[in-house]
Amino acid sequence: MGVVVCFGEVMMRLAPPGYYRLGQTDTLGMTFGGAEANVSVSLANYGLNARYVTRLPENPLTDAFEYQMKGFGVDVSMIAKGGDRMGIYFVEKGASMRPSKVVYDRKYSSIAAAKPGDIDWDKVFEGADWFHWTGITPALSDTAAALTLEGCKAAKAKGITISCDLNYRKNLWSREKAKEVMTELVKYVDVLIANEEDSKDVFGIEAEGTDIETGKLSEAGYRALAEKLASTFGSKKVAFTLRESFSANDNNWSALLYDAESNTAIRSRQYAIRIVDRVGGGDSFGGGLIYSMMNGFNDEEAINFAAAASALKHTIEGDFNRVTVKEVRALMGGSASGRVQR
Repeated sequence: MGVVVCFGEVMMRLAPPGYYRLGQTDTLGMTFGGAEANVSVSLANYGLNARYVTRLPENPLTDAFEYQMKGFGVDVSMIAKGGDRMGIYFVEKGASMRPSKVVYDRKYSSIAAAKPGDIDWDKVFEGADWFHWTGITPALSDTAAALTLEGCKAAKAKGITISCDLNYRKNLWSREKAKEVMTELVKYVDVLIANEEDSKDVFGIEAEGTDIETGKLSEAGYRALAEKLASTFGSKKVAFTLRESFSANDNNWSALLYDAESNTAIRSRQYAIRIVDRVGGGDSFGGGLIYSMMNGFNDEEAINFAAAASALKHTIEGDFNRVTVKEVRALMGGSASGRVQR
């Protein structure tokens, strides 16, 4: 089986223990995380050849990150070295009606300062079948956006399938800037992934009959939205994660996959989840969807595998989805009671 290349920024994640707020602790746990790195870990856990590409400084933090990724089986040999720093983000887990909060310290990071020519795409794409990136990377800087475009053009020229998770981050850029940049980039995308808010935030297109604040979701509205996105940008498939949020701890979780060729949409099973850590939930969905498509699953199997994988991620601390194919299939098969496995 070929290689899936994931491109984007990894950061050091610093978080208080449990549900402590940043202002009430003198201890922060350190891990690593980042949308595309999270996807690469999921894919490696499922047995695929995952190659993670970014730009990082030459220092012990980079060494620690690469060591951890190698432990998961992710290929980090193509990471470009340069720049001055790895970005950082602080996360404060929410509870009940108090939402989780993220604070970024990623300005002037190595990948934000990267520019076209800093990555050897011909070498990166050797043996690759799939290229995955998210809207976070081009949001970092104009040069990072240009580098992302360079990567998309190189992948398209080689006939590599391209997927993108829109992943709009209001703390990184404005809606106007996001629309300007992403409108050009998404033209190269075969599989477009979004959540219930992204398409509205990035392109000003929203699903009818839906209210994000109250948790009301319309399946018909998202099907129509997927059809419009596919026809506008030429994507072959459009996938949405659908989150009904009742509190910071309790959500309903499902997903929808639209196929442009057949003009059909399939919604997954819905899961009622008690959240341990929601950071990386969407990335785990992307990893599950890519794995499914790489393995030739039909659309119903693919969307149900991706939804189950991401439901499980919400029960795991940290950015990475540390689950196996067997565990995902068990949940797909109805094993959702949480009973002890002996």
